[in-house]
Amino acid sequence: MKYAIVYSSHTGNTKLIAEAISKTFTKEECLYFGEPNYEKTKDADVIFIGFWTDKGSCPSDLLDYFSLLHNKQIVLFGTCGFGGSEAYYNMLLQRVSGLLEDDCTYVDGFMCQGKMPIEIRERYEMKMAEDPKKMQQMMDNFDQASMHPNEEDIRKAIAFAQIIKRSFE
Repeated sequence: MKYAIVYSSHTGNTKLIAEAISKTFTKEECLYFGEPNYEKTKDADVIFIGFWTDKGSCPSDLLDYFSLLHNKQIVLFGTCGFGGSEAYYNMLLQRVSGLLEDDCTYVDGFMCQGKMPIEIRERYEMKMAEDPKKMQQMMDNFDQASMHPNEEDIRKAIAFAQIIKRSFE
């Protein structure tokens, strides 16, 4: 099997997970590692595609890339600022996998929390007077997210990629 690892990373979180996943494959197995590039991934059998969560979905550069992919096995991975909920992660993976072309096969997905830009916390602070309880929860989540992806997230990403690889052997 030939693999490719593609990612879109706004803050570096998703790239960090992509780098962890790449440790699962030899240079001979992994045809490409980097940002979306159809020409460099078109010969891959399985494509790991990483995204950062943008308004509950993936960023637009991946939508363009998805439209070029046909008859591929797709494994998704991603990061999002709001963590701690497997149900939310699963909803994100389901939503993004639904954007793949119909002739592609969604294999599985991995999500973890990722830190957000400081501007997000500043926005929450400015809205504190509007809804103190909600904004405090948002700031607490922001502070928790600032510690991710962490070593445990990295270990889980590697273990996930190893399971996927074994399923194709």
